[in-house]
Amino acid sequence: MPDNGYDSFIKVKDITKIYDMGDSVVEALRGVSLEIQQGSFVAIMGPSGSGKTTFLDILGCLSRPTGGEYWIKGQKVSDFSESRLAQLRNHEIGFVFQNFNLLPRASALSNVELPLLYDGVSRRERLRRAEEALDSVGLGDRVHHRPNEMSGGQRQRVAIARALVNKPSILFADEPTGNLDSRSGESIMALFVDLHAAGNTIVMVTHEPDVAHHAERTISFKDGLAVKDEWQEKSENR
Repeated sequence: MPDNGYDSFIKVKDITKIYDMGDSVVEALRGVSLEIQQGSFVAIMGPSGSGKTTFLDILGCLSRPTGGEYWIKGQKVSDFSESRLAQLRNHEIGFVFQNFNLLPRASALSNVELPLLYDGVSRRERLRRAEEALDSVGLGDRVHHRPNEMSGGQRQRVAIARALVNKPSILFADEPTGNLDSRSGESIMALFVDLHAAGNTIVMVTHEPDVAHHAERTISFKDGLAVKDEWQEKSENR
């Protein structure tokens, strides 16, 4: 691992995930150990069934590991209660999904302010921060548009703004260009590169090498294990 001047942000040790299917047992993760540095941009790749999405779900605190240890910012997350995990998700983690997961009848502004509503933030402050987040992803003129009035790329930008509105410590993205055409996908990846350049820590699952190339580090999964860990020179991504 090269010295990039980053502090260790995420650490996992011997992470396993086992699904009991009744008449069979599936080992989705079979002892993954690695660290992710603060301020880095990491792509996770691998074929279907390799464990990459399961691993991202665990990192994003959407799923618990069966075994092993998971640390974020020096806190042993694998020992957290459900309420502490929910608090961590609300304040430290932003998540971007392939299918956008937007409320179809709500405006972009209402979709983006939703995490702040759950967090008890005042209406005036919610609107201010939601408008700021939408402006940061280039949608300052679309705040009152609904998802069906936007392109796929614009919908994903709304989803990214929603993920950023709480100013999380880390942004997770699961196939963020999977439902987009190539032009929209490139636009979204350019946005991720800008977010990384601004200091955001990003971990992204993708099956597309062209998308992974925008990251500075690629971790490849196979059969529930991290089998390859490659770094690119920073100059290639700027």
